Amino acid sequence: VFRAPHSYPGEDTVEITCHGGSLLTHTVLCALLEAGAKQAGPGEFTRRALLSGKLTLTEAEAIGNLLDAKSEAQIHLASSAARGRLAATLEALHRDVLTLLSTLYARIDYPEEDLADLSTEEILVREEDILARMERLLASYRTGKAINEGIATVLCGAPNVGKSSLYNCFAGDDLAIVTDLAGTTRDVLQTTLPLGKVLLRLCDTAGLRETGDPVESIGVSRSRARMEAAELLLAVFDASRPPSEEDHALLADLRRAEGCVVILQNKSDLPTQLPPETFADFPYVLSVSATSGAGLDALRALIERLFTDGETVPARDAVLASARQYAALYEAKEALARSLTAFRTGLPTDLAASDLERSLAALAALDGSSANEEIIADIFSRFCVGK
Repeated sequence: VFRAPHSYPGEDTVEITCHGGSLLTHTVLCALLEAGAKQAGPGEFTRRALLSGKLTLTEAEAIGNLLDAKSEAQIHLASSAARGRLAATLEALHRDVLTLLSTLYARIDYPEEDLADLSTEEILVREEDILARMERLLASYRTGKAINEGIATVLCGAPNVGKSSLYNCFAGDDLAIVTDLAGTTRDVLQTTLPLGKVLLRLCDTAGLRETGDPVESIGVSRSRARMEAAELLLAVFDASRPPSEEDHALLADLRRAEGCVVILQNKSDLPTQLPPETFADFPYVLSVSATSGAGLDALRALIERLFTDGETVPARDAVLASARQYAALYEAKEALARSLTAFRTGLPTDLAASDLERSLAALAALDGSSANEEIIADIFSRFCVGK
C-alpha cells in the first residue's frame, strides 16, 4: 500500500504481486475487474501524476519518450536529470516573466504612486536577458528533434547500387531482400533506428528507373514522393562502375532537392570507376561499403554534425524534445519580443503588458499548468497502457 502523496500518481495506491504464470495473473485481474476495478488507459498513472501536481507536462512527455526510447541518447534525454533541467529552466522563465508583468501591472494600476519594483531601463535589460535565454532553449530543439523524434531519411539510387544492403547494414538485420536482379525492391521499406546519438526514420526505396512493370512503377512513384518529403537523402551510387543514365537522372533530381543530400559511393572495397567530377556539385560525399561497414562511422559523425547543435550538450543543458514544446516556447518568445519592441518605441505600457500576458500564457501551456484537454489527451494517447 502506497499512501498519497508519496505514490507515483500522488493518490492512494495498492500494488498486488502474485506468483505463477499468465493464467494466475489473468485470474487475479478478472477478480479485480469483477469487484469494480477498471482497466487503466494509456498513460493512466502518469496522467494522474500530472493532474495531482506531481509532474509537469514536459516531465510527463519525457516519461513517455523514455518508455518508447530506441537509443541510449533518447534514454539520457528523457532521464530524470534531463527532465529536471528542462523543468527548472522553464520555471525560471515563467517566474521572471511574471515578475516583469507584476511590475507593469503596478505601473498601470497606480501610475502616480511609483510602486513598480523596476525602472524602464531595468525592464528592458531583463526582457533582453529572458529573450536570449528563450532563443538558446529554442536552438536546443535541433538536437532534441534529431535524438527524440528522428530525421526523415531516404536511401535512394538506381537499381542494384546496394541500397537494400546498406539498409540491412544500418538495421543490423536482413530486413530487405537483396538480389542481383534489378527491381527487387518494389515498395518503400521503413524502420526507425539509432545512428550514433541521432535517430533515423529510414526508408529504403525502389530503384529509380523507367520501367514498364506496373507494380515496380508504383514503387518508383512512391520513392520519388518520399524523396520530396525527406529531411535527409542518402543517395547511393555504385563506385565500381561508371555512372549510368539512371545515375545522371538522379543527380539532376538531387540538385533540386530541398532536403540535405549526402552522396554515398558504395562498394568502396572495389576499384572506383566514378570520375572525380561526378559529384562536384555536392558538398557531402562519402565512400562506404555495405559489405564491410567501412565509412559508416564517418557517416554517423557527419549526420550528427548536420542535424544537431554543436553547442547543445544533452548531459548538461536543458533540451526541448518535442514539436509541441518548441511551438509553445516560440509563441512565448515572439510575444516577449513584441513587448520589448513596445518598450523601446515608447508605446503605452498596457500594450507591452498585453504581450507579456501572452508570453506568460504560452509558458504556462508549455509546462502544463494551463494546457487544454485536447493537448493532454494527444500526448497520453501515445503512451503504453497503464504507465
